[in-house]
Amino acid sequence: MAIESIVAAVGSFASTGSAGLSAAGAGGASAAGGAGDLTSITGESGSGLDFGATLNKLVSSVESSSAQANQATLGMVDGTTDVHDAMIALQRADLTFQLTVQIRNKLVNAYQEMMRMPD
Repeated sequence: MAIESIVAAVGSFASTGSAGLSAAGAGGASAAGGAGDLTSITGESGSGLDFGATLNKLVSSVESSSAQANQATLGMVDGTTDVHDAMIALQRADLTFQLTVQIRNKLVNAYQEMMRMPD
């Protein structure tokens, strides 16, 4: 259940960024469903998704925030987006990616610990 709460937090973090970029005129480019879909990951009382689907949603969130950062950068070059909004989008994408890498590291460490357990 802890991974679902982490993914929901990443989803709310990424979805606040897409609202700010849309208001700035950078467009809400989303890859594979968008980041706003992560808030439904926990579902209703016990009807959450399986582990693989949860990780898939997390990766989709990273891709979405990266696409939003790219759109904001292009908007900055075109002059349609403010430099500050582009930098915020880039930092948001970087933080989302760093969080995903840390989650991966924790999962790999947990797997290695389980493999070291005696039979």
